[in-house]
Amino acid sequence: MSTAHAPAHSAAPDTAALPPAILLMGPTASGKTALAIALAQRFPLEIVSVDSALVFRDMNIGTAKPDGATLAAFPHHLVDLISPEEAYSAARFVADARALIADIAARGHVPLLVGGTMLYFRALLGGLAELPQADADLRAAIDQDAAARGWPALHAELAALDPATAARLAPKDSQRIQRALEICRLTGEPMSALLAREAAVAPAARFLALGLLPALRSVLAERIGARFTAMLAAGLEDEVAALRQRYRLHADLPSMRCVGYRQVWEAQDGQFPRSELVARGSAATRQLAKRQLTWMNNTLRPEMVDCLAADVEVRVGERVAQFLEGAAAH
Repeated sequence: MSTAHAPAHSAAPDTAALPPAILLMGPTASGKTALAIALAQRFPLEIVSVDSALVFRDMNIGTAKPDGATLAAFPHHLVDLISPEEAYSAARFVADARALIADIAARGHVPLLVGGTMLYFRALLGGLAELPQADADLRAAIDQDAAARGWPALHAELAALDPATAARLAPKDSQRIQRALEICRLTGEPMSALLAREAAVAPAARFLALGLLPALRSVLAERIGARFTAMLAAGLEDEVAALRQRYRLHADLPSMRCVGYRQVWEAQDGQFPRSELVARGSAATRQLAKRQLTWMNNTLRPEMVDCLAADVEVRVGERVAQFLEGAAAH
């Protein structure tokens, strides 16, 4: 277990009297779910999902949602909460997670918050910055500009205004580029500066933050490609077609902007040949993993463990046992 970085919560107020909670974060395909289940078999833990895609009902294959038998044996909180027509925010996650942490502790168990949505982890640990409300007219103007020049051009514009935010966004991440430009134009300040002014918030628990970091990025990339291919073989395209038939969806909804779903949607709409789907879906997932790792290394700074190590389960189990023994001693 590497402790080269101090955990993100190290500067928090004294938390000795608070209940313990474990954060397990990592990039996509790093083995978070399997490790969480292994820990839940050994310790009195309840799993809380920290995943902005798993909140959607009927989105199972492309989200790598645990199957029904697994969820029956190891229930996951914050899974299957809303319709794909709806939206779920970081603010709602924080409210839900804080309530769950208290409820789980009251039952004499320990929350294990597991996932890859790094904004949710940061919001839980550091609070949410006050950002301006959306401006419909300004968004329409940005969309019109993007239609004329393309989102990569607007990404380049954002890089000049807010290089820190642009560095963590893909050039075609229209939703997030739009929001970052909107904030720059509304406030005259970069979004990264506003986010740095995190709202003061009382800690919800005494956290142990663990991060799964692959020693070899190339192996993670291979896992990502194999998993996306397996998702297609399992019927991801049929799943997206069924979602489009059952719900009133459009391409800019958060559900359909999830990696994998976005690429299948575009292929079904004829925006590129189906023969390119594996390559495009795998590339988008690798970009997501890169952003997740950047969040972990630069912002969240959990205790890192190599997710590719043969003894990863043993090493994480030892650290969790140490943490829980220390919590019980208080």
